[in-house]
Amino acid sequence: MNKPVLALVGRPNVGKSTLFNRLAGERLAITDDIPGTTRDRLLAESDWAGYTFNIIDTGGIDPTKMRKQDPLSIGSVNFIDEIRTQAEIAIDESDVILFIVDTIAGVTTADIEVAEILRRKQKQIDGQNFPPIILVANKADSAQLRQNALSFYELGLGEPFAISAIHGTGTGDLLDEVVKHFKTPEEEEEDDNSIKIAIVGKPNAGKSSLLNQIVGSERSIVSPIPGTTRDAIDTLITWEGIPITLIDTAGIRRRGRIAPGVEKYSVLRALKAIERADVALLIIDAESGITAQDTHIAGFIKDAWKSAIVTVNKWDVIEKDTYTMIEYEKKIRHELNFMDYVPMLFISALTGQRIGKVLPLALRVQEERLVRLTTSQLNRILQKAQDHHQAPSHSGRSFRIYYGTQVRSDPPTFLLHVNDPELAHFTYMRFIENQIRRDYPFLGTPIRLVLRKRQRTEV
Repeated sequence: MNKPVLALVGRPNVGKSTLFNRLAGERLAITDDIPGTTRDRLLAESDWAGYTFNIIDTGGIDPTKMRKQDPLSIGSVNFIDEIRTQAEIAIDESDVILFIVDTIAGVTTADIEVAEILRRKQKQIDGQNFPPIILVANKADSAQLRQNALSFYELGLGEPFAISAIHGTGTGDLLDEVVKHFKTPEEEEEDDNSIKIAIVGKPNAGKSSLLNQIVGSERSIVSPIPGTTRDAIDTLITWEGIPITLIDTAGIRRRGRIAPGVEKYSVLRALKAIERADVALLIIDAESGITAQDTHIAGFIKDAWKSAIVTVNKWDVIEKDTYTMIEYEKKIRHELNFMDYVPMLFISALTGQRIGKVLPLALRVQEERLVRLTTSQLNRILQKAQDHHQAPSHSGRSFRIYYGTQVRSDPPTFLLHVNDPELAHFTYMRFIENQIRRDYPFLGTPIRLVLRKRQRTEV
């Protein structure tokens, strides 16, 4: 059975993200004193009293904001409608709704409007078991504020639960109430076995547009403003019977340009998304070409030992001749010479050009990531490589590989028993890796070589 879903809704800056982090047990959502920091839905898993469930954090709904005064307006773009849509989708997907209000501010016009939105949704889904709504009066950090929580009875949504998300006060009682509305858990669910694909790149490269093209719906807010997607957003889909989790991430800027606060955590979010992924789609903007930012992100992927595909987006706007793609690929591969094993796609998330090739290639790369060579295969490769090219000597001693085994996949990791690991030179180990790839390419996947000094007892 599917995990129950708990949705957190409410106007901006009432502490939804803080409560989300409290329930999830770690800093998963970006929190900031600026109202409207959380713009997209964010998903995390939690558990309580034997129940495992998912939590959805949403952008704050504030229908009363005027466009000219709206702190969520950036330039000519207004996010209120998009955030309302995101929250309503979260409501549609949930089993229980936590409506968060602020005891310090008291009942506001926006709270009343949000309550009305929930009532309208109840009427629209009348007879279809609209998820129960639990009213949560947050920031109740004192006896007086807990008393103030009683004023929220006027919203007509029952007794408010007075809590302090930042201190954790009252959250246990709240969760006890939440799980009462979940179905009785059956056998423990299997771990998530979906293939995880992270979409990463610098701001405004087209990551959210690519995700929406793949999914076929407006799953993330798409905007021409760099940095719109601040959190990593998980989307679970099934493609030809294969479960896939697509992770849309915040754009990663150069370290010197990372603003304190929100954007700093956005970069951490993207890096954690890379850590969670099996395959990373590195999105490069064809208009600007490959930049230092792109190579930094590629370095993050390599350091995390993740498989990758370089995806050159906005290819539709480039003036082309017979050699344009060849020259682009040559330039990119020169800059990413430390990842010469990655495949490359030229796409347009706007027009859909070659979008149909993205998932098949990602799944092929994932298959390569799980390949395991037999010990005999590997040692034939190692012996042939050393016969062809002996390692240079150092202080009269030559590096020697006696034998090797593949000790794991995901990523492919080879344990090589050698005479002295300190004699191994980077260039020679790169040669050994290339010889392994000649027999089996491990497309898009890094290879890890671990050296161990052979003990005298080994034969």
